[in-house]
Amino acid sequence: MGSSTRDSAWAKRRFLDEVSAGGDIALDELAILLPAAIGAVREVDLVGGLTRLDEMAVRVEIPTFAGVCRALFSADFGLRGHRDDYYDPNNSFIETVLDTGRGIPISLSVIAIEVGRRVGVDIVGVGMPGHFLIAERPDTGIIPELFADPFHGDALLDRRGCADLFARLLGAAQQFDVRFLAVTPPMSIVERMLNNLKAIYLRNGDLARLRGVMSLRAAFPGLGRAESDEFRRLMAPFN
Repeated sequence: MGSSTRDSAWAKRRFLDEVSAGGDIALDELAILLPAAIGAVREVDLVGGLTRLDEMAVRVEIPTFAGVCRALFSADFGLRGHRDDYYDPNNSFIETVLDTGRGIPISLSVIAIEVGRRVGVDIVGVGMPGHFLIAERPDTGIIPELFADPFHGDALLDRRGCADLFARLLGAAQQFDVRFLAVTPPMSIVERMLNNLKAIYLRNGDLARLRGVMSLRAAFPGLGRAESDEFRRLMAPFN
């Protein structure tokens, strides 16, 4: 049997093809491709990564929102927030998160969304400012009723609990709006992951990885020209 490992150039082409096609995207595929697509690693095993998520889903004993959260963030896998080195870019790469057991809110959320999908639980991302959450997809409307914060464990939150979390993280002076809890579509999740990495690589001065991130961001609708212009501006002092 041949190897399913492919190089970073292939990963980038596949990532860009998926984003450029628009519509529904394969969130699990793009998240697995991400580190190779930006050049952070030399190769990717997409089939192996997808299989790993499949195998995790088999171990979810109770196929409910609460059951998936408990399996991932408490009982079986014990995934948790990486508090010691939050801005390590590896925290954004889901296979590394699975290796270490630690990640940031959005990478932990992507794992929950994709494991949930595999067991028939419709989990959605919620891009609350400052802290990404997951939720059980609402029957109607775009604001869920039941949420979880994977970074802090498997406890479930209602809307009031999310408002309290927002105040603790961002300060009471920041005004909470329930619209912060609207469902975030998969394309926007990937865009936010790239935005996080952009900020990290800017902070670290890693220009090679920054170039990789911004070349992917330029493929997103509405970002292309602006991203190219910004990249030229950022690179000007180094030319």
